[in-house]
Amino acid sequence: MLKFLFFVIFMTPLCFVLNYWMLTVLLFVVSFLFLIEGYMVFGFCNFSYYFGYDVLSYGLIFLSFWICCLMLLASSSVYFNKNFINFFLLSILFLLLFLLFTFMSSNLFMFYLFFESSLIPTFFLVLGWGYQPERIQAGIYLLFYTLFASLPLLVSIFNVYDLFDTLNIYMLGIIQNYSIGVYSYFSLLLAFLVKMPMFIFHLWLPKAHVEAPISGSMILAGVLLKLGGYGLLRMFSFMSVMGMKLNYIWVGICLVGGVIVSLICMCQVDLKSLIAYSSVAHMGIVLSGLMTLSYWGLSGSYTLMLAHGLCSSGLFCLANITYERLGSRSFFVNKGLINLMPSMCLWWFLLSSCNMAAPPSMNLLGEIGLLNSILSWSMITMISIIFLSFFSAAYTLYMYSYTQHGKLVSSLYSCNSGYFREYLVLVLHWLPLNYIILKSDLFFNWL
Repeated sequence: MLKFLFFVIFMTPLCFVLNYWMLTVLLFVVSFLFLIEGYMVFGFCNFSYYFGYDVLSYGLIFLSFWICCLMLLASSSVYFNKNFINFFLLSILFLLLFLLFTFMSSNLFMFYLFFESSLIPTFFLVLGWGYQPERIQAGIYLLFYTLFASLPLLVSIFNVYDLFDTLNIYMLGIIQNYSIGVYSYFSLLLAFLVKMPMFIFHLWLPKAHVEAPISGSMILAGVLLKLGGYGLLRMFSFMSVMGMKLNYIWVGICLVGGVIVSLICMCQVDLKSLIAYSSVAHMGIVLSGLMTLSYWGLSGSYTLMLAHGLCSSGLFCLANITYERLGSRSFFVNKGLINLMPSMCLWWFLLSSCNMAAPPSMNLLGEIGLLNSILSWSMITMISIIFLSFFSAAYTLYMYSYTQHGKLVSSLYSCNSGYFREYLVLVLHWLPLNYIILKSDLFFNWL
């Protein structure tokens, strides 16, 4: 694993020498090498005392590589300004590096350190390349929501060391000491619930998404939200007993909150804002399934996290493609796009259907597992799940039909179906989303 880290670190000075195409090709090569090596050693824990990866972190490391490559491909408007292009590439590489360190950390304190460090490059991406003056407020929301919950997590990590005499994640899973207190339980989970984000703590996410550039939106939706889910999966390896007593709190909030957020989606007039709120709704069902602590719930939440990372990132790319042509993200301007960009309509359909968990997407596999786990946990949750599933399809259909059908705005007079680069980005989102389901046993054999 260290050879991939050294390769990415070696690439950081190349930001000042190579252009972004060469850097993108190099990153794709590294990601394919990682994929091949993972297939060769899959099923074995490849870790040392501080760094390494197991089956759980393998998928998220590969997702980080993949999304960072696609970020470089999608950010065409950044490359027009030659002055800050090196700093932009450097920010993405540092963000990738921090994400790799986070998913590879086998020490709880180092995991916390890199978990918080990933906030810094994201903050620079939002502030430096955002679209409007409100990006400062969005960056502050992002910073303070995350930092507010991080101090209790740090204190509780020290408490865990005092109780278990180790911070090694794999050893903590074996020890299963049941003396975790209620305060430690809540403070160990709070930072990850904010990062997901759970309903109530979700207000920073739509603001950050709307003001962030396309690269910021892609990495936020694709990988940074998954840091919270990954942290919860690791924490419950030694907190399962306390979780069985108190997790009903989070399941209730997430399911009811998911329905409320789905209704909010139906009221949106901004394209990126709707996609951002849909992420909150999807993460609500992921959290609910994860909190049941069942086999189906843990496997389904891991699967849907990967699927949502690709699907939501692809939808943000589509929103950005229309924004670059029309200069607006409003539904009142973005309508009748089937006449303006007929070829792009197919990709709107494919990614919208994946967002609704249509077969054969990986979203379907994840949602089947999650519905099984939540309903077997309690049949009362059926009411929330019915509404959640219905409104999930409703707001996605609303987004697709409103943008593609209707009359064009009279100020639009030209037709541009898209560039090769844009189609390449969309294909590279859609292919893994629909073909990884052929190896679905990988997601249900990691426990």
